[in-house]
Amino acid sequence: MIIQLYNYYLSPDKVLARNLRRILGFIPRRLNLFKLAFYHKSMKNSSEIIEHYNNERLEYLGDSVLSTIVAEYLFKKYPNQDEGFLTKMRSKIVKRKSLNALAEKMGLDLVLTTYSQGKLSKAMMGNALEALIGAIYLESGYKYTKKYVINKILRQYIDIHELETVDDNFKSMLLEYCQKHGHNIDFRLINKYKHEKRDRFKVAIVLNGDEVAYGDDFNKKSAEQAASRMALTDLKV
Repeated sequence: MIIQLYNYYLSPDKVLARNLRRILGFIPRRLNLFKLAFYHKSMKNSSEIIEHYNNERLEYLGDSVLSTIVAEYLFKKYPNQDEGFLTKMRSKIVKRKSLNALAEKMGLDLVLTTYSQGKLSKAMMGNALEALIGAIYLESGYKYTKKYVINKILRQYIDIHELETVDDNFKSMLLEYCQKHGHNIDFRLINKYKHEKRDRFKVAIVLNGDEVAYGDDFNKKSAEQAASRMALTDLKV
């Protein structure tokens, strides 16, 4: 408790501690760990930030922890559903687009702007959320993190029943369409370049040997989804 009070009232990062209390509902003890959760690799705007000081490792950890928690939550919530349904539901929750939206609803952009002089991308929001979950896990363990994710994220920001009826996995829909109609399909990475100090990917969909649609985003999976959506529109599916 003494450390937490220090972080809240006297620490050089007391503003972060107060923002985190609003977002998390508690004041972290290991404030530097939570500070690291909001440093994207493109945010090298201070001389004190050394190379490799970013949230990628925490993001990796948080991604695994979140996926496990969501899988267990869905397994218990839907005792009569098969593996395919559970996999699709988990994908809808933990995919990049969903995490970006969740992070924005939680107000993580207010913290991210503290450490960035550039424009925030939506992908950075989702990355920070995963890193934040990794930090919570390291500070408080799996049991607390599970309780936090279920009560403060899943139940507060996600309408699970509405999610059952939503299908926006455009790549999956396109693959099913092509399999049904005997089309040969390939996802081809045609360009990888830097934009705002970050990698960006351009993907083409090759249908029966012809490039029919393109997608561009900060990660390859999102670019494939964007291209798939365009292809489905062109095919009038």
